[in-house]
Amino acid sequence: MTVSASTIAAIRFGYGYHPDQPPPRGADDLLTQIRRGTRARPIFPVEPIAKRADEVRRMFAIRKASGRSDEFRQMRRKIRHKTVREGVDGLLHRALSPNGMFERLTAFWLDHFSVGFRNAVHTRTLVPFEHDAIRAHLNGRFADMLTAVAQHPAMLVFLDQGASIGPNSRAGSRRGRGLNENLAREILELHTMGVDGPYTQKDVREFAELLTGYGVKLRDGAFQFFPTRAEPGAETVLGTTYGGDPPRAEHAHALFEDLAMHSATADHIAHKLAVHFVADDPDPDLVRHIAAAWKRSRGNLPRVYEALLDHPAAWDAFGAKVKRPEELIVSTLRAGGLTRAEAKAIDRRPRSHIIRDLKRMNQPLHQPPGPQGWPEDAEAWITPQGLAARLDFAGTTGQRLAKARQDLDPRRFAQTALQDALRPETAFAVGGAPERWEGLALVLASPEFNRR
Repeated sequence: MTVSASTIAAIRFGYGYHPDQPPPRGADDLLTQIRRGTRARPIFPVEPIAKRADEVRRMFAIRKASGRSDEFRQMRRKIRHKTVREGVDGLLHRALSPNGMFERLTAFWLDHFSVGFRNAVHTRTLVPFEHDAIRAHLNGRFADMLTAVAQHPAMLVFLDQGASIGPNSRAGSRRGRGLNENLAREILELHTMGVDGPYTQKDVREFAELLTGYGVKLRDGAFQFFPTRAEPGAETVLGTTYGGDPPRAEHAHALFEDLAMHSATADHIAHKLAVHFVADDPDPDLVRHIAAAWKRSRGNLPRVYEALLDHPAAWDAFGAKVKRPEELIVSTLRAGGLTRAEAKAIDRRPRSHIIRDLKRMNQPLHQPPGPQGWPEDAEAWITPQGLAARLDFAGTTGQRLAKARQDLDPRRFAQTALQDALRPETAFAVGGAPERWEGLALVLASPEFNRR
């Protein structure tokens, strides 16, 4: 079965077809989506992190005054519910956005720089992390994105950077506290060079010493460098010396730049991009092609995306990837052509169907299994439990769609959602479904809708 470049562009590199938006025709349209997405405002407004910090301070003031009172618990629930609503709004934004590839790249980089729920305070930093560290730098230099990530409160709290104190710093000498290597290790092992990268434990430790002083300012929840916690003197990482006295936050920037341009970083992230967008076991020549563009451009991400899209292997073997649950939900909302109001109504807040469905399909919102992010391979998602959850999602969502959109015909829905990827067997089954909701459910449960 031959699938057109337009269908591959819409479903593999975006979140699928939308009945009221023109589909991308190929690589040029996808690159235009990235540029448009860079300039686009969020559909759902995002509160600045300072306002969120003030909310958290008020919660702690209540606890200080009255302990874990009903007022405190109510405030904590309110903060938690706001974070859940923001998470659902983020998925709705992806479903409504005309810039599918920009949204898919946002999801890729969020997973690459994975941060997860720690506590009620930490959750208030997760949405700003997406907007300030990822979206703002997605179409620029990787070095700038890496710097923004390493200095964002969401990452600093997630990896306990506040507990990392230079042993010979003023604070370390006074308190007898030492290094926490989490941030340094994850930057090397996950964010840049990869687990097999050419670094040693000594490099990790010296990098961790260079990062001492990185922390979060309690007053407004923003990044702050604390000189009294910083290890004095220069550090040597990968054979190069960085920093000196007095310690400054900018001393680590030079290392971020060097890591961003390292050949091991190019190879590691090129492979991750190919795996995420194209296949669990991608064509080695595609990976080399992307890595070469990274090295030539010194981590200029627009050149990297162009390389991904201009290789023939990126347009082969439609359906090689299984949609993860989050992708499945977003593409469902998108194919249904739901308006913002309809999407919110179908989710029945505050008891969110979307949150429940994500959890049942084993990808709970803001709760990745660790700093490594969510698995990509089909075997992680197509399990007996996973298939049962997908079938349940298809059935219940088919009923919700049928109720929300009385004019939604299953045959038209199948054609809208899949175009020339629709198999004759699926079209026949959908057309013969006894109930309208069952026809919609058959589309959502079909192999071609669950793959890209």
